[in-house]
Amino acid sequence: MVAPAHVHSADPDAVGTKPVAGTASPFLPTYAPRPPVATYAALDLGTNNCRLLIARPAQHGFRVVDAFSRIVRLGEGLAASSRLGDAAMDRAVEALKICRAKMASRGVTRARLVTTEACRAATNGLEFVRRVAAEAELDLEIIDQRTEASLAVSGCAALADPAAEGVIVFDIGGGSTEIIWMGGRAEARDPAARIREWASLPIGVVTVAERYGGIDVSRELFERMVEDCAQALAPFALKAAGARGARSFHLLGTSGTVTTVAGIHLGLARYDRREVDGLWMRQEDILAVIDQLVEMDYAARAANACIGRERADLVLAGCAIFEAIRRAFPSERVRIADRGLREGILLRMMHEDRAWWRRR
Repeated sequence: MVAPAHVHSADPDAVGTKPVAGTASPFLPTYAPRPPVATYAALDLGTNNCRLLIARPAQHGFRVVDAFSRIVRLGEGLAASSRLGDAAMDRAVEALKICRAKMASRGVTRARLVTTEACRAATNGLEFVRRVAAEAELDLEIIDQRTEASLAVSGCAALADPAAEGVIVFDIGGGSTEIIWMGGRAEARDPAARIREWASLPIGVVTVAERYGGIDVSRELFERMVEDCAQALAPFALKAAGARGARSFHLLGTSGTVTTVAGIHLGLARYDRREVDGLWMRQEDILAVIDQLVEMDYAARAANACIGRERADLVLAGCAIFEAIRRAFPSERVRIADRGLREGILLRMMHEDRAWWRRR
């Protein structure tokens, strides 16, 4: 609802006078509508997924008005060829056209459309960005690794325990994993300003699955995957070793891997973000789910409502990265976030526009 704004005359001679019959008094309230509420869009085209979030400011946060997610596997075969494949680019462009239509129908007034590791690593990444501009009429921004880590932290930091003086935040992507040591809230209001150490690891669910295979995964193969991921993680684990001794230390994970683990732990017949986002999980619960997944064959993983056929060959690769992080940073509890990069983009744009201040 639009709130009335009281408008007073700026003429000093009018103060204390009586209104003339038949004329409007400068002291009577008039109803001037506020400017239309801005509508924001954040798009994240990753190595595996194309995801869009459209939202409007609401109090100190935002209200989602539309969303879209599609697995496009843009980075399929990238590790072997160093190029984005034609079929992968075709899938991504078709998904981006849907995103453009949604933004147009929702009257988006400001958007930030980013792409990450696949386009960073591909020799034809810029060529693909130009194709998207021509065919989908969208301007993609290839963001660097530091920006990706900062936006991911901004999007999910609200879920960190307020008492925690150290948190390891991680985002397991398709082509890379962003991992951050974040200090406590007393250090700064802006979560990005609390980043003490960060790294972008060259391991993601697609790259690990393509290296080891994701269809038939034995216990021995899974352990080799974990060991490989641990080696990639080792330099960061050394730099961020101090996080483990922080008061109320815990892990905070944002990715399809951790939300899948949470959904299976809860026994959801169908994935439900409301049940998963913000869930605390104990280490024994996480281990139980990972053990269950390792024992499943491919058909059982594909049939699970929280996994599905499109991700059945990727979920154990994600679990291997998750397990390597857990072993490097032992914690009795992990906070699960179904939020991250897109939410960080939205919050950053609204903050820059003083969107909440304007609504007061």
